[in-house]
Amino acid sequence: MKRILVAVMAILCATTLVANAQSASKTKKSKLTAEQKALQKEMLAKYDTNKNGKLDKTEKAAISKEDKDKMIKAGLLKEPKKKAAAHTTGASTSAAAQ
Repeated sequence: MKRILVAVMAILCATTLVANAQSASKTKKSKLTAEQKALQKEMLAKYDTNKNGKLDKTEKAAISKEDKDKMIKAGLLKEPKKKAAAHTTGASTSAAAQ
């Protein structure tokens, strides 16, 4: 009996977590300002070459740096993470060569 109760409680908790996650993602999209919506519509019109209403990988790759900067400033894109340059010392490279 205890196993059944534990299983039912686990299912209810999982269902609640999924429902909360879905509602949080829906509210996140609807909180765009009028300026953000206008910029998003402008970028979609400019770069959506196949006119399907979405930007695929090749269309996203075609976005100019200036337009990416505009979208980052408006809060539509996250700033790209800076890639740390791998610094190697002369000793480690010469040891690897030997």
